[in-house]
Amino acid sequence: MEGLFVPIGFFLAVFAILYVYWTTRTKERLALVEKGLDAGIFKGECSQLALVKWGIFLIAIGLGVVAGFALSRTINEVVAFFTAILVCGGVGLIVAYLVTNKLLKKE
Repeated sequence: MEGLFVPIGFFLAVFAILYVYWTTRTKERLALVEKGLDAGIFKGECSQLALVKWGIFLIAIGLGVVAGFALSRTINEVVAFFTAILVCGGVGLIVAYLVTNKLLKKE
């Protein structure tokens, strides 16, 4: 029975966070509309550079999972997966930064 409390608590916490986020966002937008300002500032378009960044980051995370699986045969499985995912994710963000800077300079 104790094993049931953790998933229920997790989903309740996620629900509470999302509820607070959406109600706060709605209040901010209503306050802008009441002042006569445009609430369209919250609608941002997804740029191609953001898609490149996310693509490189997710590919790096995938490579981190594969590297974690390879490392799990030699060291502790949990440590191998977390270390490989975090390191590869960080390297992916650095590569994405370099690529997006190069693309911005090209424009």
